[in-house]
Amino acid sequence: MKFKQYENGSCDIEFSLNERWIILKKGKIHLSDESLKHFGNTIVKIVSDWNIKFNKEIQNKITYEDTKIDGNEL
Repeated sequence: MKFKQYENGSCDIEFSLNERWIILKKGKIHLSDESLKHFGNTIVKIVSDWNIKFNKEIQNKITYEDTKIDGNEL
């Protein structure tokens, strides 16, 4: 799994063919304790960078429990 972050703050998560096969077969992603630690550290770095790069309108948006998220961008 690779994270590709863009200048506007958005990010793609790219999966190898083998990773896609595992997700299809198992229907989930399992992270060991060490893998979860690295994944978490990567996400925190992305969030930090992306907070700086987002335009002001997006920076000030708040996500609530019932906020609708457009899945067309996934």
